[in-house]
Amino acid sequence: MNIIPSLSAGTWALLVLFLTLLFLYGTWTHRLFKELGIPGPTPLPFFGTVLSYREGFTNFDMTCFKKYGKTWGFFDGRQPVLAITDPETIKSVLVKECYSVFTNRRNFGPAGFLENAISIAEDDQWKRIRTVLSPTFTSGKLKEMFPIINQYGDILVKNMQNEAEKSKPITLKKIFGAYSMDVITSTSFGVNVDSLNNQNDPFVREISKLIKFSFLDPLILTITLFPFLVPLLKTLDVTVFPKEATDFLVKSIKKIKEERKICSQKHRIDFLQLMMDSQTSNNSETHSQKDLSDEEILAQSIIFLFAGYETTSSVLSFLFYHLATNPEVQQKLQKEIDAVLPNKEAVTYDALVQMEYLDMVISETLRLFPIAGRIERVAKKTVELNGLRIPKGTVVMASAFVLHRDPQYWSEPEEFRPERFSKENKESINPYVYLPFGAGPRNCIGMRFALMNMKVATCRLLQEFSFRTCKETQIPLKLSNKPLLSPTVPIVLQAVPRSKKANQP
Repeated sequence: MNIIPSLSAGTWALLVLFLTLLFLYGTWTHRLFKELGIPGPTPLPFFGTVLSYREGFTNFDMTCFKKYGKTWGFFDGRQPVLAITDPETIKSVLVKECYSVFTNRRNFGPAGFLENAISIAEDDQWKRIRTVLSPTFTSGKLKEMFPIINQYGDILVKNMQNEAEKSKPITLKKIFGAYSMDVITSTSFGVNVDSLNNQNDPFVREISKLIKFSFLDPLILTITLFPFLVPLLKTLDVTVFPKEATDFLVKSIKKIKEERKICSQKHRIDFLQLMMDSQTSNNSETHSQKDLSDEEILAQSIIFLFAGYETTSSVLSFLFYHLATNPEVQQKLQKEIDAVLPNKEAVTYDALVQMEYLDMVISETLRLFPIAGRIERVAKKTVELNGLRIPKGTVVMASAFVLHRDPQYWSEPEEFRPERFSKENKESINPYVYLPFGAGPRNCIGMRFALMNMKVATCRLLQEFSFRTCKETQIPLKLSNKPLLSPTVPIVLQAVPRSKKANQP
């Protein structure tokens, strides 16, 4: 039997030409870093170095850093990515050349109306949205929202108490995930849910779908390998976000907005109301051009959920793990909380501002576990920085995970030492080697909000409980291969109630 089909010479020629062009398409960009003299792992046709992510982003980045030094190049499919760890170059990318060259983040594919979200929007649209939203995240506005967050701090304590009474190890992500979701849904658009005890609530159900989104799902991988498919996917209304979840949230937020417009009474302060107020604060023609459109308001409301849930719940889980494995740190932090709020006084915004050691503990947790371990910008034009030529279209990536564990900047970087961030030591830290929230004009706009959430949760829980490891606790922690930092197995601890008479460990 003839295995090779009997084809005409012309057909064979076309087939060979097609395969040659296909191979060139899949490898053409892969010469870039070799031509620039930049080291890095050898890419495979079409895939580039994507398959190395099977061991996790952080493991890949750390391996490259140890092997190639401070600068290396790799390929996500055909997309060249330049990794930098030099603080001066990072400063140039994130700050000095932000508006002229490195304004935008990488586009991971069609996002539908969520392309209007602040974390995805580009150039002038991003600048306008950032300008409108910035007053929403000032200390004054966050102080107005503090009672809402504090309310969920009380629910967090109640939920932890219920779990502790079962005399079983507590899965932290379950508890902190509920707290994070409750705070964000409430502060984003005024929806009150006790998500831990109302798993069937439609908001809880649909938001859970949204936050299970993975950057390594088949659609993202297809777009990475064949980016020319993006226009077709947009035409077909395919997006990288789960459509059922976004459709539900859009419908719900529209309904909430309409109800608020009809009702003349004063509404409580939340992000949705602040954005609605910005639309009506001035009726001049020039101002209206700068206002957020209804679609942009929807996009910001949903992206707050997506960006805020995983980060807050994961950082809190890592934080309490380190408190349990470093009891002397936990006791010192409890002493500070007890001194500022004796006899378990109610937590206030001003009280949290006074707690220096709490700041230090959170900062050190974020050093070890910067949840979004990579900060990326795309070069809008070819540029040379500190002798490094960066061609147009290259993604420039600073690995916060690598920087935060570089022994050149941190002594014994794997150790948990909050004292690194004391007043005396903090001044000597180069701001471009500590990047838990990015840096420059496009840093995380919700940084203050996220820190306040973490402080409320930490303070309230340590007023009521001490945390200890148990036989189920994984020591040392091992990180999974997921895009966002998380342990291979959930963190479990014991919560031990403190004395009711006084603040005793």
